Amino acid sequence: MPRGRYPRSDSRLLRRLKPAIAVQLARRAGATVIGLAGPEHHEWLRQHGVIPVNYRDRVAGRIREAAPALDAFIDTFGADYVELALELGVPSARIDTIVNVGAVQRYGVKGDGRAAGSSASVLAELAGLIAAGKLEIPIAATFPLAQVREAYELLAKDHIRGKIVLLP
Repeated sequence: MPRGRYPRSDSRLLRRLKPAIAVQLARRAGATVIGLAGPEHHEWLRQHGVIPVNYRDRVAGRIREAAPALDAFIDTFGADYVELALELGVPSARIDTIVNVGAVQRYGVKGDGRAAGSSASVLAELAGLIAAGKLEIPIAATFPLAQVREAYELLAKDHIRGKIVLLP
Protein backbone atom coordinates (compact mmCIF):
# COMPACT_ATOMS: atom_id res chain seq x y z
CA MET A 1 0.00 0.00 0.00
CA PRO A 2 2.18 2.85 -1.22
CA ARG A 3 2.04 6.06 0.78
CA GLY A 4 -0.25 8.72 -0.58
CA ARG A 5 -2.45 6.26 -2.43
CA TYR A 6 -5.39 6.76 -0.04
CA PRO A 7 -6.71 10.10 1.17
CA ARG A 8 -6.55 10.78 4.91
CA SER A 9 -10.34 10.87 5.04
CA ASP A 10 -10.59 7.20 4.08
CA SER A 11 -12.01 4.72 6.55
CA ARG A 12 -11.01 1.21 5.71
CA LEU A 13 -11.88 -2.04 7.34
CA LEU A 14 -9.44 -4.90 7.58
CA ARG A 15 -10.89 -8.29 8.44
CA ARG A 16 -8.73 -10.35 10.77
CA LEU A 17 -5.62 -9.45 12.58
CA LYS A 18 -3.30 -11.54 10.42
CA PRO A 19 -2.76 -8.60 8.09
CA ALA A 20 -0.86 -6.78 10.85
CA ILE A 21 1.33 -5.28 8.16
CA ALA A 22 -1.67 -3.96 6.21
CA VAL A 23 -3.04 -2.41 9.39
CA GLN A 24 0.18 -0.51 9.96
CA LEU A 25 0.55 0.54 6.33
CA ALA A 26 -3.00 1.85 6.14
CA ARG A 27 -2.40 3.88 9.30
CA ARG A 28 0.90 5.20 7.88
CA ALA A 29 -1.06 6.31 4.79
CA GLY A 30 -3.35 8.30 7.06
CA ALA A 31 -6.46 6.12 6.84
CA THR A 32 -8.80 5.54 9.74
CA VAL A 33 -8.67 1.76 10.15
CA ILE A 34 -11.32 -0.49 11.64
CA GLY A 35 -10.11 -3.98 12.51
CA LEU A 36 -12.51 -6.91 12.81
CA ALA A 37 -11.05 -9.26 15.39
CA GLY A 38 -11.82 -11.19 18.53
CA PRO A 39 -11.61 -9.34 21.85
CA GLU A 40 -8.25 -10.97 22.62
CA HIS A 41 -6.72 -8.88 19.80
CA HIS A 42 -8.39 -5.54 20.55
CA GLU A 43 -5.61 -4.14 22.74
CA TRP A 44 -2.98 -4.72 20.02
CA LEU A 45 -5.26 -2.99 17.52
CA ARG A 46 -5.75 0.00 19.82
CA GLN A 47 -1.98 0.25 20.36
CA HIS A 48 -1.62 0.57 16.59
CA GLY A 49 -4.28 3.26 16.18
CA VAL A 50 -6.98 0.91 14.91
CA ILE A 51 -10.62 0.96 15.99
CA PRO A 52 -11.35 -2.63 17.07
CA VAL A 53 -14.71 -4.22 16.26
CA ASN A 54 -15.72 -7.68 17.45
CA TYR A 55 -16.37 -9.93 14.46
CA ARG A 56 -19.03 -11.92 16.30
CA ASP A 57 -22.77 -11.06 16.22
CA ARG A 58 -24.17 -7.85 14.78
CA VAL A 59 -21.05 -7.19 12.75
CA ALA A 60 -22.68 -4.77 10.30
CA GLY A 61 -24.23 -2.77 13.14
CA ARG A 62 -20.97 -2.62 15.07
CA ILE A 63 -19.09 -1.44 12.00
CA ARG A 64 -21.68 1.28 11.35
CA GLU A 65 -21.30 2.43 14.97
CA ALA A 66 -17.51 2.62 14.58
CA ALA A 67 -17.58 4.35 11.19
CA PRO A 68 -20.88 5.56 9.71
CA ALA A 69 -19.21 5.87 6.28
CA LEU A 70 -16.82 3.19 5.09
CA ASP A 71 -14.70 3.99 2.02
CA ALA A 72 -12.85 0.72 1.47
CA PHE A 73 -12.72 -2.88 2.66
CA ILE A 74 -9.78 -5.29 2.57
CA ASP A 75 -10.80 -8.93 3.01
CA THR A 76 -8.09 -11.34 4.11
CA PHE A 77 -10.45 -14.00 5.45
CA GLY A 78 -13.11 -14.88 2.91
CA ALA A 79 -16.47 -16.21 4.08
CA ASP A 80 -19.13 -13.56 3.41
CA TYR A 81 -17.04 -10.47 4.06
CA VAL A 82 -17.20 -9.16 0.49
CA GLU A 83 -21.00 -9.33 0.72
CA LEU A 84 -20.81 -7.53 4.08
CA ALA A 85 -18.74 -4.76 2.53
CA LEU A 86 -21.29 -4.35 -0.26
CA GLU A 87 -24.11 -4.31 2.32
CA LEU A 88 -22.25 -1.52 4.14
CA GLY A 89 -22.23 0.53 0.94
CA VAL A 90 -18.58 0.15 -0.03
CA PRO A 91 -18.27 0.47 -3.83
CA SER A 92 -17.06 -2.76 -5.45
CA ALA A 93 -14.05 -0.92 -6.91
CA ARG A 94 -12.94 -0.16 -3.31
CA ILE A 95 -13.17 -3.76 -2.04
CA ASP A 96 -10.09 -5.99 -2.28
CA THR A 97 -10.05 -9.66 -1.34
CA ILE A 98 -7.02 -11.90 -1.32
CA VAL A 99 -9.01 -15.08 -0.71
CA ASN A 100 -12.48 -14.91 -2.29
CA VAL A 101 -11.83 -15.42 -5.99
CA GLY A 102 -15.51 -16.12 -6.62
CA ALA A 103 -16.42 -12.67 -5.32
CA VAL A 104 -14.00 -11.08 -7.79
CA GLN A 105 -15.93 -12.63 -10.65
CA ARG A 106 -19.40 -12.30 -9.07
CA TYR A 107 -19.21 -8.71 -7.84
CA GLY A 108 -16.33 -7.15 -9.76
CA VAL A 109 -14.29 -6.46 -6.65
CA LYS A 110 -10.51 -6.32 -6.73
CA GLY A 111 -8.42 -9.41 -6.19
CA ASP A 112 -4.98 -7.99 -6.79
CA GLY A 113 -3.77 -7.61 -3.21
CA ARG A 114 -1.38 -10.55 -3.28
CA ALA A 115 0.20 -9.72 -6.62
CA ALA A 116 0.56 -6.02 -5.85
CA GLY A 117 2.16 -6.77 -2.52
CA SER A 118 4.77 -9.18 -3.81
CA SER A 119 6.61 -6.99 -6.31
CA ALA A 120 10.32 -6.40 -5.74
CA SER A 121 9.81 -2.68 -5.23
CA VAL A 122 7.09 -3.17 -2.58
CA LEU A 123 9.15 -5.81 -0.77
CA ALA A 124 12.17 -3.48 -0.80
CA GLU A 125 10.05 -0.64 0.63
CA LEU A 126 8.71 -2.94 3.36
CA ALA A 127 12.22 -4.15 4.21
CA GLY A 128 13.33 -0.53 4.56
CA LEU A 129 10.46 0.25 6.92
CA ILE A 130 11.26 -2.82 9.02
CA ALA A 131 14.96 -1.97 9.17
CA ALA A 132 14.09 1.60 10.23
CA GLY A 133 11.84 0.30 13.01
CA LYS A 134 8.75 1.87 11.39
CA LEU A 135 6.97 -1.42 10.70
CA GLU A 136 6.43 -4.15 13.27
CA ILE A 137 6.31 -7.78 12.20
CA PRO A 138 4.66 -9.65 15.08
CA ILE A 139 6.16 -13.09 15.68
CA ALA A 140 3.71 -15.53 17.29
CA ALA A 141 6.19 -18.38 17.69
CA THR A 142 9.42 -19.87 16.42
CA PHE A 143 10.11 -23.55 15.82
CA PRO A 144 13.18 -25.52 14.77
CA LEU A 145 12.69 -26.94 11.27
CA ALA A 146 12.44 -30.43 12.80
CA GLN A 147 9.21 -29.28 14.52
CA VAL A 148 7.40 -28.20 11.37
CA ARG A 149 4.41 -30.39 12.31
CA GLU A 150 3.98 -28.46 15.58
CA ALA A 151 4.26 -25.18 13.69
CA TYR A 152 1.46 -26.22 11.33
CA GLU A 153 -0.68 -27.37 14.26
CA LEU A 154 -0.36 -23.90 15.80
CA LEU A 155 -1.13 -22.30 12.43
CA ALA A 156 -4.25 -24.47 12.09
CA LYS A 157 -5.63 -23.01 15.33
CA ASP A 158 -6.26 -19.87 13.28
CA HIS A 159 -6.38 -17.39 16.17
CA ILE A 160 -2.76 -16.42 16.52
CA ARG A 161 -1.31 -12.96 16.31
CA GLY A 162 1.79 -12.77 14.19
CA LYS A 163 3.92 -14.96 12.00
CA ILE A 164 5.22 -18.42 12.70
CA VAL A 165 8.91 -18.69 11.93
CA LEU A 166 10.79 -21.91 11.16
CA LEU A 167 14.44 -21.84 12.15
CA PRO A 168 17.16 -23.91 10.44
